Amino acid sequence: MKNMLKYALVGLAATLFQTEALWAQPGFGKAEKINADWRFHLGDTNGQIGRTNNDRSWRSVQLPHDWSVKQPLSPTLASATGFLPGGIGWYQKKITVPAEDQGKKLYIYFEGVYNRSEVFVNGQSVGKRPNGYISFGYDISPYVAYGKENVISVKVDHSQSADSRWYTGSGIYRDVWLVRANPVHLDQWGVYAYPEVSKGKGTLQVQVSLTNASERDAKLDVVQELVDEKGSIVAKQRTKASLAAGKQQELKTSLSLNNPKLWSLSQPNQYTLRTTVLQEGEEIDKSEVKTGFRTFTFDPNKGFALNGEWMKVKGVCLHHDAGVLGAEVYPEVWRRRLLTLKELGVNAIRTSHNPQASSLYDLCDELGLLVMDEAFDEWEFPKRKWLEGWNVGTPGFQGTFDFFEEWGERDLADMVKRDRNHLSIFAWSIGNEVDYPNDPYSHPILGGEKKEGGFTQASYGGYKKDAPDAMRLGDIAKKLAAVVKKYDSSRPVTAGLAGVAMSNETAYPGALDIAGYNYTESRYQQDHERFPDRVIFGSENRHDFAAWKAVRDNEHIFGQFLWTGIDYLGESGRWPSRGFYSGLVDFAGFKKPRGYFRQSLWAEKPMAYLGSYPLQGGSSATDVWSALEAEQGQRSNEAPSMDAWPIWNYQNGQLIRVVCYTNTAKASLELNGKSVGEEKPYDQEQGIIYWDIPYAEGKLEVIGLDAQGKEATRYAIQSSKRPAAIRILQGDTWSAAAKDAVLQIELQIVDADGIPVLLSEDEITCTIAGNARLLGLEAGNNADMGDYRDNKQRAYHGKMIAYIQTNGSPNEQVAVRFSAPWLQAAKVNISLK
Repeated sequence: MKNMLKYALVGLAATLFQTEALWAQPGFGKAEKINADWRFHLGDTNGQIGRTNNDRSWRSVQLPHDWSVKQPLSPTLASATGFLPGGIGWYQKKITVPAEDQGKKLYIYFEGVYNRSEVFVNGQSVGKRPNGYISFGYDISPYVAYGKENVISVKVDHSQSADSRWYTGSGIYRDVWLVRANPVHLDQWGVYAYPEVSKGKGTLQVQVSLTNASERDAKLDVVQELVDEKGSIVAKQRTKASLAAGKQQELKTSLSLNNPKLWSLSQPNQYTLRTTVLQEGEEIDKSEVKTGFRTFTFDPNKGFALNGEWMKVKGVCLHHDAGVLGAEVYPEVWRRRLLTLKELGVNAIRTSHNPQASSLYDLCDELGLLVMDEAFDEWEFPKRKWLEGWNVGTPGFQGTFDFFEEWGERDLADMVKRDRNHLSIFAWSIGNEVDYPNDPYSHPILGGEKKEGGFTQASYGGYKKDAPDAMRLGDIAKKLAAVVKKYDSSRPVTAGLAGVAMSNETAYPGALDIAGYNYTESRYQQDHERFPDRVIFGSENRHDFAAWKAVRDNEHIFGQFLWTGIDYLGESGRWPSRGFYSGLVDFAGFKKPRGYFRQSLWAEKPMAYLGSYPLQGGSSATDVWSALEAEQGQRSNEAPSMDAWPIWNYQNGQLIRVVCYTNTAKASLELNGKSVGEEKPYDQEQGIIYWDIPYAEGKLEVIGLDAQGKEATRYAIQSSKRPAAIRILQGDTWSAAAKDAVLQIELQIVDADGIPVLLSEDEITCTIAGNARLLGLEAGNNADMGDYRDNKQRAYHGKMIAYIQTNGSPNEQVAVRFSAPWLQAAKVNISLK
């Protein structure tokens, strides 16, 4: 690899929340979302694809739908799944195809079905797709009865419920589209554009793939128009093509303009690329994608630059679930989550460890967030997984490895083809921890791992000669990297390496353009010296200050991705534990204390935060790693905690540690307006300023000061009384779209004076009058293993969020009421428009 890799890329995004949102379409024809009026049956149907009208085991559902998250939690189930079940499920929907559509092509497009799905039309199988994260479409024209009612059936087989190390969900958990197209049309994901920027000139290189499914040759005109944000056409190109019957063809064109507005993290400027296909002057197909211009640079010595500006990537790893919603994807929910992460200083995400919904990438394009798009957590062999509880019995080997040889390269190709237009994506990851030592691969160097170093995770003993040979990693990586480059050469290929010391003895790192190190900061310098042309970054890292300083203080390390950005279901600890809870943000999308700590390290705007805990016994660890370290005696209670909640309710005189997370030069502490903590400078060793003081009731406030001693920011916490009322944080009058809008109503329990009561865990009941449905109540409590299927839920730290989806007509009214024993209720009035 050359010392400097330069890439430029272009992306696809769209205006969200429109009925015919472009981002969800497969890129050709006229797409209609068909999420409503499905029927669902949990369990197999004994070989019968159809159903009878009298079969009460089928019930009405609306997509997206995840059946696992709607089942009871049980300690007998796998901790990997969040103690939730898998199983087999069937979906059916009736559609009537007008007789006048005869002669058109009809396709069905699924954004995601977990997993091992098979689709039937009128009882005939039209295709199978085992990978639960890949989007796919089928030509169903040969199976459709025009002018009649047709039945679409989908079998989903997630009977291997512990096939992942985290919660996956089960079912048709993303949107489904019916696509009508002319026999001559653009291919699925058939428009690909990428920019070249040089000396103030932007050139958009465009590839257009066409299919002629008719029996006659076609003479076509393909018109490309580049439209700016004001709606003006800034560049245009017309290309003629002759497409033989039954053939496909790829056209290459380019569009240029001077001084394009560049896409950046602070100004995510975008253009629209409009592609129109004409036959004999008549429009037969059309596609619009969001696109733009930017450059990025990777250098082994200087790190990463966007549009020539060197910067640190401040990233987080993200799984795809959303607490009580499970794997069901609602763009509004992810918009709120991503905006919260950006407030904390996050500028990049890693899709751990699989491609996610198209809407997530569109949001990142729109909001200005970099994305590392990742394909696999396993290749040809599975990893160990607990199949019953946590650390109970013998680990099993369920997984997705059994279809990797047949489907792996195609899955990767489809991920790249679907996502390659996104501005936000700056690297493709072909794997995560597939080189985990002795799980499954082994190498002689494992026999001397203490000498070599570079193993921060369990290696299950020394060298095992009967285990799969680690040298295979390089061969597979080269194959996968070639697939990526075939469909997009504008971005680097990477992977998250778990056993760097072992992988360094193979061709695996050499097959990558940039190398991700998981939890291996200790090797940053020595590997930089040993492999001077290698671009290194932290692909998965803990939250501690030392891990960040290893990035901040080493110019050649371009960034890190924290594990994790948001709490996620599965990969749970001992029961009770719904999931892995080391996130900056909890299941409900609320900021956690460590989120504010990260904000103090990453955000540019002055900030300060106060948290507290009793000094005796230290703070209670809230993330899995800290809990394990505390058990093993590796974590000292003397060190100030990054997990201190903003609570100020203790016994009078009790000695309390008050911690401040801030990015100011120094800070002072006041209680009820009087100084109780001397002015202290920013702590370069811990990253946390703290005071140990006796508790007294009132308002505790920290003042963040700049280097000259001038106030830059302040933050206060206050003693609260008994819970008295439920408060809706965003007000009690709302307006929403009549159909399918997802409202996120944040609740706070307060005392009689309106002060938040963080110690409250009152049970809140939600009742709805009008055409809307409750998707779920989520408080973010990892240890609450109660019933998440009903309309009642306990608050956590005095908070909760309610997800309400509208389903009415314009001008209708919906009333939502939240109540709890002994508390004043709250009500939201929603006007549908």
